[in-house]
Amino acid sequence: MPLQIIDRRLAGKNKSVGNRERFVRRYKEQIADAVRRAVSERDIRNIEQAENITIPKKDISEPLFHHGQGGIRDTVHPGNTDHVRGDRIQRPQGGAGGRGSQASDSGEGEDDFTFTLTKEEFMQIFFEDLALPHLLRTHIGENPKWKSRRAGYSQDGTPNNLAVVRTMRGALGRRIALGKAPQGELHSLQAQLDALLAQDDGTSEVLAELQGRIAALQQRVGRIPFLDPIDLRFRARTPVPVPSSQAVMFCLMDVSGSMDEARKDLAKRFFILLYLFLTRHYETIDIVFIRHHTQAAEVTEDQFFHSTESGGTVVSSALVLLDQIIRARYPVGDWNIYVAQASDGDNFSNDSGNCRDLLADRILPVARYFAYVQVAQEEQNLWEEYSQLLPLYPHFAMRKVGQPSDIYPVFRELFKKEGVQA
Repeated sequence: MPLQIIDRRLAGKNKSVGNRERFVRRYKEQIADAVRRAVSERDIRNIEQAENITIPKKDISEPLFHHGQGGIRDTVHPGNTDHVRGDRIQRPQGGAGGRGSQASDSGEGEDDFTFTLTKEEFMQIFFEDLALPHLLRTHIGENPKWKSRRAGYSQDGTPNNLAVVRTMRGALGRRIALGKAPQGELHSLQAQLDALLAQDDGTSEVLAELQGRIAALQQRVGRIPFLDPIDLRFRARTPVPVPSSQAVMFCLMDVSGSMDEARKDLAKRFFILLYLFLTRHYETIDIVFIRHHTQAAEVTEDQFFHSTESGGTVVSSALVLLDQIIRARYPVGDWNIYVAQASDGDNFSNDSGNCRDLLADRILPVARYFAYVQVAQEEQNLWEEYSQLLPLYPHFAMRKVGQPSDIYPVFRELFKKEGVQA
């Protein structure tokens, strides 16, 4: 049986981080369901908050091993005079059971388990498996990201970058080069000494001179260091710029008179989720807010979510402004362009065809992804015109929402990671 080590050190308000993460992973499905329900019930001002999660006791019960009844047992069950097979027995009134709120004298019970997801944990589960579709990394911007790349060897560096094999190979070559000539001369003198010893008694001056020269050469070879500072070689690395994923998200919201407070609330819920998702998952992304009625205007984040301006409906004004901003500030070769539009679909009758043509001719050819959300169930003229583009552009998506509980499922469908089921 493998050894399991549980870290019980306290971290952050007396919580064990390791155990908590393990618990969240184990009951991920139940927690994700609770997060979805919480989002559909929250006010738009309170979407980004912590949440109390309750897991039913039946879902956290542990399997138990126990001894079963062994052997063969003959038992006699008493009959009754009140019921026969097939009778329906009425449930007792006010029985025990339930969720622990009923007092009982028939033994011990167990409550459902409740714990609090922090704000960060809540948002992490909330936006899990989401990403901007078709995001490309093709541009080196003014402030590029850098990564380290191997660049051969250098004579300077830190010990952890020491190339041991390359260093030892250089040291061996140095020792061979410095010792080759002395070793050859040493072998020659040794041969002369052996020949002289065979003819002499070992007392001649020539013999003493040869022995002195051999001793000096041996000392010279012995002074060659095994490893010298000039042998050291370190793995060198150099920073190189890498393409960054520059992206811009255009948020288009209809604020015309046909958008009542309920529909505006749905649109704002969608854009708040989108805003939180983008700001949490992408460090460098531009978000452009556009509100429109008969006229469109680029606004700030605060104006986008809180302004009360209203009027008639000309949707094409927002698309024209969108196209102008793209051409002026966001070159297609450098930026991944995304668009999210929310409207009730009610538009000036002669304008919906213009919207379709603007999308087909100017916007969809340069956009990586375009998501249209209609905050009304009935099909309006804008929906009918946009529907003609669906079979022609795979990066164009349309969805309908009619109530707050529809927002989160639709949001996940529109921005799920490629290859991940919604």
